[in-house]
Amino acid sequence: MTEQAGASTQQIVERVWLSIAERRLRPGVQLKEGQLAAIFDVSRARIRQALAALERDGLVTIIPNRGAFVCQPSVDEARDVFFVRRAVERCIVERLCKSISKVNVTRLRTHVSKERTANAQDSTTDIIKLSGGFHLLLAEVANSDFLFATMRDLIARSSLITAVYRNTNRFNCGPDEHAEIVDAIANGDLSKATGLMEHHLEHVESELDLSEIRDLPHDLRSALA
Repeated sequence: MTEQAGASTQQIVERVWLSIAERRLRPGVQLKEGQLAAIFDVSRARIRQALAALERDGLVTIIPNRGAFVCQPSVDEARDVFFVRRAVERCIVERLCKSISKVNVTRLRTHVSKERTANAQDSTTDIIKLSGGFHLLLAEVANSDFLFATMRDLIARSSLITAVYRNTNRFNCGPDEHAEIVDAIANGDLSKATGLMEHHLEHVESELDLSEIRDLPHDLRSALA
């Protein structure tokens, strides 16, 4: 089979991400180029492109002379990330309640609509990505480079934490809560918007099982099936 018939870089990224999100590929496991190239029937060059994209998304750590590994957030890091998110997202909500354009309100509501579609289709990858994307979009429309850069890092870490520690039976960083936040922001209701965001982040954190990561097999082919 030629490489053209093999997986694309994006398909490889999505498969690895889904395996992490579904808790089949465990934190700390090494993503060996040779094995991945055989699994996806592509060259090592394409695998390196995919690993670089996964590193940018905060899912993989590439260590010189050692290789690529699935990131391994600790329980303490998970708690720290949500502690910082509360402060940063409150600042974002306060800024948006003071001034947000109708165009940006529409952008937020369109994003929530995409979340509803992902939930209806039970698409784990899209649910997690769009959930984090909503909070990143809030930072974007707040028009602050600093807040956006801070949230981009926090969201990348949160997405991996959610994938690692999510209680698979109860995960639902729901579009309903996001929609309520957007409505409060659109109405300029600071007290309600900040209260809803605080409740929302508490809800998300409560659906994480912040205990020891369960032992999973190291076999890449099984994890990526």
